[in-house]
Amino acid sequence: MHDTTSQIHNQKLIAALEANWQTEMEGAVTYRTLADLESDPRRTAVLHKLAGAEERHAERWAGRIRELGGTPPSDSNHTVPRDVITTARAQGLDAALQRIEAVEEEHIEAYQAQARSLDDAPSARIIEDLVRDEASHAQTLRALTAPGMVSGSPSRSGRMVRTHARRDAQARLDGILQQEKWHVTTGKWIGDAIYGVNDGLTAVFGIVSGVAGYSATGNFVVVAGMAGMLASALSMGASGYLASKSEREVIEAEVSRERREVEEDPEEEAEELALFYQLKGFSEEESVAMARRLAEQPEQFLRVMAQEELNLSTDQLPSPNRAAFSATVSTAVGALIPVLPFVFLAGTTALVVSAIVSILAHFAVGAAKSLVTLRSWWISGLEMTAVAVIVAVATYVLGALFALS
Repeated sequence: MHDTTSQIHNQKLIAALEANWQTEMEGAVTYRTLADLESDPRRTAVLHKLAGAEERHAERWAGRIRELGGTPPSDSNHTVPRDVITTARAQGLDAALQRIEAVEEEHIEAYQAQARSLDDAPSARIIEDLVRDEASHAQTLRALTAPGMVSGSPSRSGRMVRTHARRDAQARLDGILQQEKWHVTTGKWIGDAIYGVNDGLTAVFGIVSGVAGYSATGNFVVVAGMAGMLASALSMGASGYLASKSEREVIEAEVSRERREVEEDPEEEAEELALFYQLKGFSEEESVAMARRLAEQPEQFLRVMAQEELNLSTDQLPSPNRAAFSATVSTAVGALIPVLPFVFLAGTTALVVSAIVSILAHFAVGAAKSLVTLRSWWISGLEMTAVAVIVAVATYVLGALFALS
């Protein structure tokens, strides 16, 4: 009975993998057909390489079918989806490529669903690799149809001029980036700190106003405000730590998968990087040369692949500890501002002073946001001040209503 069940499962699995093989081979034929319709040799080369990648995907499924004791399909009569050809003839090749991009996205969703349903770890690992490749193909297709992808075959002199211009531009860019690294790190830190100050200031200002509306006794206000400060600060710190830690773990996991691909098949990864460079406007020879040069430096190659394929930077990983410290301290500082007047004053005087100080602090924090948002400082300040006034009035009225009841 067990053998029969296992055999049925094996047959179903092989049937699913044969369908995957068929899909990948149809993709290869589609890319080659579109390459034959393309007049730009650069784009033609890219499409042929995408076709080759689809054929390699099909071969991986064929290999897994053999491992399961099956016989890989040998049917070579694969057709191009009719809607793709219709689109190419009616709307042009770019529209057809955009349709293929949508098909690649559908393949990703289908593979992900299949990975959840198949009870076969080796097949799931193949799917994981192919999903990343299909996502890369979709990105390549987007670049192919982007406005900056110029058609035509440039002259040798034109290529030389552009090559020198690119080198000069790259040199200038490298120099600028060396001077402007603070945009990545400091800007993020300032943004987190401003967010923390604003959260603590607004939340505790609301608590203070509400409690003051209920009772003018200073002790009540101070206790409620300090409790709100502690709760807000710890909550923001924990949230900042967990969010930053999760973000870091996701980046590290993605980079780890990319590292595995680079180690297992460096030639294919170099070819993929060369494609990215071609789509940026470099010739095929230049792109291959740059990719091969980078491949000689594994760590640098990994960083570039992570940036180009995944849009991730391994140089600036988020720091959970710094995020927690920044969020906790800034929230506590902001929360302390509306409470302090009630430590030294009492009654209506304390409430008025707290309101004035808190509103001014809101304006200052809003104005400080312009350091990272580039908005007008006074508009940003007034916007945050308006939010503070609305919160304070709403909570004060609510507290007064409770007092009357």
